[in-house]
Amino acid sequence: MNIRIPPSIQKGCTIGVTAPSFGCTTEPYISRFKCAKTQLESAGYKISAGETVFKSDGKGISTDPRTAARELEEFYCSGSNSAVISAGGGELMCETAGFIDFEKIAAAPAKWFMGYSDNTNFIFPLVTKCGVAAIYGPTITGFGKKWQETELYSIGLLEGKIKETSGFEKFQLPENDNSSTEKIEEQTYCLTEKKIIRLFPQENEQVHFSGILLGGCLDVLANLCGTHLDCMKEFNKNSGPVIWILESCDGNPAEIRRQIWHLKSADWFENAAGFLVGRPLASLGKTLFGIDQYNAVTDILADLEVPIVMDADIGHVDPVVPIAMGLQAEVSADRRNFKIQYDRR
Repeated sequence: MNIRIPPSIQKGCTIGVTAPSFGCTTEPYISRFKCAKTQLESAGYKISAGETVFKSDGKGISTDPRTAARELEEFYCSGSNSAVISAGGGELMCETAGFIDFEKIAAAPAKWFMGYSDNTNFIFPLVTKCGVAAIYGPTITGFGKKWQETELYSIGLLEGKIKETSGFEKFQLPENDNSSTEKIEEQTYCLTEKKIIRLFPQENEQVHFSGILLGGCLDVLANLCGTHLDCMKEFNKNSGPVIWILESCDGNPAEIRRQIWHLKSADWFENAAGFLVGRPLASLGKTLFGIDQYNAVTDILADLEVPIVMDADIGHVDPVVPIAMGLQAEVSADRRNFKIQYDRR
């Protein structure tokens, strides 16, 4: 499949911010949005925020899903914005996605959209239905702190300057996530836990695989499977090998196992070249009925006989590596770290 890669953004360009999921209407998100706007403007960009960013009259999203869908379409298709960053994650962006005119999106000039978690509802069909690459990375409030590797990688992908990314030495426990609004521009990640990559099959000391990067939040992907936004059957016919990027937000170990089973049974993984799986937020270090964050995935995928890299810096446990979904890439990993090398040709 010929995936369109959006043009790189330049200093002086306008970045649109819209809220197809949650907006920025409570703390610390109000303060983080203000800080992010200031820092992005200091980096040379203009910020144009939509009305939905400041709304909170919706159920599980910023506002009425039709309104949220129209603003996302407007911001994506407008010639005034060079890129779009989502205001936040959330719970029910599936309702917004149900009202998005993806034919209109596909006909528009390609531009970078960035967000993660609930934003899988737009990013995944943007790649598989519209054939346009998108970045699975921070929402706007993620830039409302001191910029570290995550934020610098993300800006680098938007600017077309990043051809290779790799994971980090340590990670932050979810309970250490700072929600304070004091000296917000100086806040950094609290990195206390040493990362250890798990490779499957376990006899592997290192792995290499290549293909199109695709995936997102399992909570969302399992929900999209079988709907009118599910284009995986056609995508698999035309895509070639796929590197699956998977991570979980709310799922317990049993739910993750059900979700992996669901997608595999729907033949989503028939072109899988390998899997890069992030640390799960709710299931981190948890066991339920003998199921943990590892066998929830590996038991179901074992018969595909492809590499599985787990505990990668992707998803809801910071710090994370942003992923340019839809791009061709090569993944290499050992038990200490992983690396993604992009092919932008």
